[in-house]
Amino acid sequence: MTVAAETREAVRDHPFLETALRAGVVNYTAAARFLDVGEEEAVAAALRRYAADHDHTPPDRRASVSMRSGVGPAGADADADAGDGGLLSVGGTAFVADGGDHTAVLAEGSVGAAALADVLGRLRTAGVGVEAAAAADGTLAVVVGRRDGADAVRAVEAAL
Repeated sequence: MTVAAETREAVRDHPFLETALRAGVVNYTAAARFLDVGEEEAVAAALRRYAADHDHTPPDRRASVSMRSGVGPAGADADADAGDGGLLSVGGTAFVADGGDHTAVLAEGSVGAAALADVLGRLRTAGVGVEAAAAADGTLAVVVGRRDGADAVRAVEAAL
């Protein structure tokens, strides 16, 4: 395998580095040292080529963001369809607007799994813990603690 191929494979193993390369904010020598896949200068050159081939253009997303307080997991026998106040269902747990102690932040519009990844990263760096999250059919939802609702809305808006 060539140094360039090994470097690409190593970058795929570290998604944060791929994101930084696309954004153009990487010290190539330090990244080569971190990856430790070959001679430092050759790996740095491969990283420069990778970055040049993968320019980062921010996505053009348009979404309406809203917040719903009083969200909690539905009871085991509850039907969490959207008509019944269901906001999010993951792994057999449905979150509904039932007076619970969580807050849901919803974004509707040009959103999907890639937007959800950006939102989760922004929430992580904001120090907001996420109870559950999902995206489908132009809707994105994250469930956070009640006190984190306002910070979560700001983070979601900034990510989109």
